[in-house]
Amino acid sequence: MADDLFSQADVPQHRVTRPLAVRMRPVTLDDVVGQPDALEKGSPLRRLAAPQGSDQLAAPSSVILFGPPGVGKTTVATIVARQSGRAFRQLSAVTSGVQDVRRVLADARELLITQGKETILFIDEVHRFSKAQQDALLPAVENRDVTFIAATTENPSFSVISPLLSRSVVVKLKPLSDTSLNTIIDRALTSPQGLNGKITLNDDARDQIIRFAGGDARKALTVLESAAGAVDQRVGTKADARRIVTAAIVDEVMQSAHIRYDKKGDEHYDVASAFIKSMRGSDVDAALHYLARMIRGGEDPRFIARRIMIAASEEVGMAAPGILQLTVAAAQAVAMVGMPEAQLILSQAVIAVATAPKSNACYLALDAALKDVDAGNFGSVPLHLRNAPTRLMQKWGNHEGYKYAHDWPDDIAPQQYMPQPLIGHEYYHPKKSGYEAQIAARLPWVRRILRGDDPAHLNPVDHEDVGPNAKTSDRSEHDKKK
Repeated sequence: MADDLFSQADVPQHRVTRPLAVRMRPVTLDDVVGQPDALEKGSPLRRLAAPQGSDQLAAPSSVILFGPPGVGKTTVATIVARQSGRAFRQLSAVTSGVQDVRRVLADARELLITQGKETILFIDEVHRFSKAQQDALLPAVENRDVTFIAATTENPSFSVISPLLSRSVVVKLKPLSDTSLNTIIDRALTSPQGLNGKITLNDDARDQIIRFAGGDARKALTVLESAAGAVDQRVGTKADARRIVTAAIVDEVMQSAHIRYDKKGDEHYDVASAFIKSMRGSDVDAALHYLARMIRGGEDPRFIARRIMIAASEEVGMAAPGILQLTVAAAQAVAMVGMPEAQLILSQAVIAVATAPKSNACYLALDAALKDVDAGNFGSVPLHLRNAPTRLMQKWGNHEGYKYAHDWPDDIAPQQYMPQPLIGHEYYHPKKSGYEAQIAARLPWVRRILRGDDPAHLNPVDHEDVGPNAKTSDRSEHDKKK
């Protein structure tokens, strides 16, 4: 293709009234910047862009384009339809209902039957489609009445129904790199469809725009256009005046940088994941950074508090058991106080979790126990541990031979607690971090006593009128029923 990357036929004569981001949209797949993996030779998008009826061994697949805003999802879908020669119909999940979907599908089927022309149906924000709307697409997609292209900022695994997902190929589009954004900005500055060389952008301003854009081409071009407009307005009609966009001008038009944070999309899960991993990794600074991003993104503070409480058990556990109490108190305080003051409480809880000694032994212990239960390894409760509230149960042997722990040295009785098939299974392996180091030192000794391997603990302590051997002990009689 020639150096002029934009087809004049696609640009209206009154193009100056259209947004710069619209005027600068690529018109072929080769013009698309920053998505080499998605657009490599032989990829689903390249195959779909091949002219209708071209000699291919397999029919092109329906495609779900998954990626953040401003990376070219709508542009790619439009280009694919244009290059392939197929009809193109577009629906928005925000404004279209089931009847709109069925009407478009009926029109596409008629066009296919009467003219032999295929239709690409593009649905933007498909994650907003209800199950009923997505179900309405299935027959037409399966029978190839339409070729389905969808765009979503949310993970299709969670937002698209399984039957539709299984009939489509998911193509992930990545946030644009700084290099790609530089290329897009250069095109916009020099192209006749863009600013046509009339605006100069200094390095500081360019860096600021790229940093603010965060991988979003639309955002970068919107800021560039606003800054160019501000410069043009100041210069006025002076033909020889220099029109230079500076960092100060970019600051003015940006007003404030609103970070991209979709509370229902992948950004929500990605930031939350990084937040948890930073607390787990004891990087208190990174944890506070992600906390700040969630706060500025408008995340529900109760959600943040719940994640911190979970981390207190999963990541800290018995290494510092008081941390859980602190995070529970923080969650209660957040609910009582509300924002913005609640952010200080969240900060304290995050710092406490991130800087505490770490142990996942509690998590691993429960996980191991659950695996045994899930595998059917549980056996019967030993008779001496069973309840015996009736004479019949006592006759069966329930509770017989039970040793009351407090009647033994160190309040530990040598007896079997595990079901027979699980004797010897040890789930909890404390680490040598914080308070858990004390548990790690004591636990082997406790387990030896329970097994009866410690001679000093083989006989009960001689307590007068107490314990299971005391004939008149109220506690003992009550305990028999337990």
